[in-house]
Amino acid sequence: MSKNALVSFKRSKHISTEISLTGSKSECNRALIISALSKGLVKVANLSNAADAVTLNGILNNLDSVDTTIDKDQARRAENYELIDVGPAGTAMRFLSAYLATKSGNYLLTGTERMKQRPIEILAEALKTLGATISYAEKEGFPPLRIFGSFDQKTDLVKVKGDVSSQYISALLMIAPTLAMGLRLEIDGALASKPYVDMTLDMLSEVGIVHYWEENIIVIKPQPFKKRTLTIEPDWSAASYWYSIAALANEAEISLPALKEKSLQGDSQIKQIMKVFGVSTIKTSTGISICKDESLSLTAEVFDLKNCPDLAQTIVVVAAALGKNLIFTGLETLKIKETNRVLALQTELAKIGVKFIEKDFMYTLNCDNLHFPDKVTFATYEDHRMAMA
Repeated sequence: MSKNALVSFKRSKHISTEISLTGSKSECNRALIISALSKGLVKVANLSNAADAVTLNGILNNLDSVDTTIDKDQARRAENYELIDVGPAGTAMRFLSAYLATKSGNYLLTGTERMKQRPIEILAEALKTLGATISYAEKEGFPPLRIFGSFDQKTDLVKVKGDVSSQYISALLMIAPTLAMGLRLEIDGALASKPYVDMTLDMLSEVGIVHYWEENIIVIKPQPFKKRTLTIEPDWSAASYWYSIAALANEAEISLPALKEKSLQGDSQIKQIMKVFGVSTIKTSTGISICKDESLSLTAEVFDLKNCPDLAQTIVVVAAALGKNLIFTGLETLKIKETNRVLALQTELAKIGVKFIEKDFMYTLNCDNLHFPDKVTFATYEDHRMAMA
């Protein structure tokens, strides 16, 4: 990915097109781990071509082709490990941390320099509570991780704060059926990004895994996976950028075949959010169609994005480009993503005169001095969502 994007501003008068979307990255990453845990009983159809999913699929395929069975004495020798590099793929880092803890072998799980700055301690310590042997190869609480896979479970109870990355919770839930004692996961406080946890549990249900969720505790007992095929839906995250293009046009009609209006994906909330910008969603016989009609714009002052934080950059940038002064909440997890996305938005929006002000967990978008230079260079921070937004 280029580190910078040169943008010239010209508003489209009318857009009419049909777009075929790739499979959902969020669903695909979960399906790949579930398939690996099932030892091939679960198949995956319509794989995403997103870089993160391609990376994870390649790593899992390579692990299947390599014999990593070694004894404990060998494993404890520093030179005997398999190096696994996820690059910038944050989901792969989290999901593999849990998966490798269950798989016999000795692993060094690493990534880019930015990945080494993203905390992993909450997940690693939760796995260690269960009995996993995990240590930090460099900085305490951060990747790279040394993982000695396959462990004797000490307990089934793990407590995780609800306001951290939902991927920590999903990673633990996916390995739960394979654990000797199963898992009782206690969520401490309000759960952020709940739709992604729901997605994980729904996909586990599709392959025969039963769970119980009462109040703040999720229980999954040890149980076998059933032979199933998980078919990945088209990606609502990818669709969100077409919604933003429609919002920024005077008029637009964009067809998105095979996209499901009722979806497991948290980012499907974009269809409700974009009504504020005059973009409506129409169910069709083949998928959905999105249309821009400024007369249909709704009024909103505050957006709570805690359940869909990955949409934040897109929505903030669209609002800025349209000169809408809005308030956003639920953005705390943006600071530990591929880059500090709050700081990145503040820095780049300043180039068009827009302020993004943080105070007491509220983020105010002030567009009073919005202006569009003929050309401007935005930094991407090697973060695909920054680049696309």
